[in-house]
Amino acid sequence: MKKFIDLRSDTVTKPSEGMRKAMYEAEVGDDVYKEDPTANELESFAAELLGKEAALFVPSGVMGNQISLNVLTNPGDEVICEKDAHIFQYESGSPAALSGIQLSLIEGTKGIFTPEQVEPLIRPSSAYYMARTKVIEVENTHNRAGGTINPIENIKALSGLAKKHNLYFHLDGARIWNASVETGILPSEYASHFDTVSCCLSKGLGAPIGSIIAGKKDFVKDAYRVRKAWGGGMRQVGIIAAAGLYALKNNIGRLKEDHEKAKKLAYALAEIKNIQVDLASVETNIVMFSVGKMNVEDFLKKCLEHGLMLGTGKVGIIRAVTHMDVSFDEINHAAKIIEKVVA
Repeated sequence: MKKFIDLRSDTVTKPSEGMRKAMYEAEVGDDVYKEDPTANELESFAAELLGKEAALFVPSGVMGNQISLNVLTNPGDEVICEKDAHIFQYESGSPAALSGIQLSLIEGTKGIFTPEQVEPLIRPSSAYYMARTKVIEVENTHNRAGGTINPIENIKALSGLAKKHNLYFHLDGARIWNASVETGILPSEYASHFDTVSCCLSKGLGAPIGSIIAGKKDFVKDAYRVRKAWGGGMRQVGIIAAAGLYALKNNIGRLKEDHEKAKKLAYALAEIKNIQVDLASVETNIVMFSVGKMNVEDFLKKCLEHGLMLGTGKVGIIRAVTHMDVSFDEINHAAKIIEKVVA
């Protein structure tokens, strides 16, 4: 079978031998009854890592975000987020479909918006005829902006604004581990400024399934009920929880290598005629680039024919995501394939 270099996403990673061994040996019980010791250990470990009172294991990042928003809001409420936020672009209209809430969108810069942009969008509490602003949501790192990191000082300022207006502050931290490794800021420091946090285990950390949501105990108690209502209450879940626990204990530090791969690819692409890439935006493990006048679908098809799999971002933009299952040699080869295709 032909081997492909797969840079479509860091979700394509497969469990390592050590992770598979942990899954095989996992002690299990019925998690709906809160009797799965491995799931309980994962939740306890994640809560401590994030500096929160409690955590809950959920099947996916989408479910993690949507459970959080559901618990924090009531139908008719509004969430303020960036216009390219994952909860708006890639979660199947779930805020409206599942929770009856609407999103108020901000035009950010590289996925980042400021308190000065947010404050005018906060609805007056006296305006009964308007939606009620309930949540400010931040995505860090920001997927569609190319893995950019929201500065901690900006996060602190947004947190202060949320408190000033008695709003909740939610973090879509699907790749918060990448931000932490790149900046040296602990996940608990990032999380401390938010009421609720959602974090993926199945991207760069290499677990096959799952995310964590964390916050106060009362929040997690409510989230547990919503998870069950939405079909996320699994039984002997320790088999996959073990993969997440292994990922948190072993794979966070190595994300730095993925960032080095992304920079290596970006600098190689910058040398290729007809390729446009913003090197300053390559902060973690995502590289966004364009291919001039070449049709994007044609470009992707020709890359695939040469053994390279890539994804798309915004219209006309190609996305490459580095991860543990692609080597530095394969990054070099990927750049050569791209050069050949656009020649």
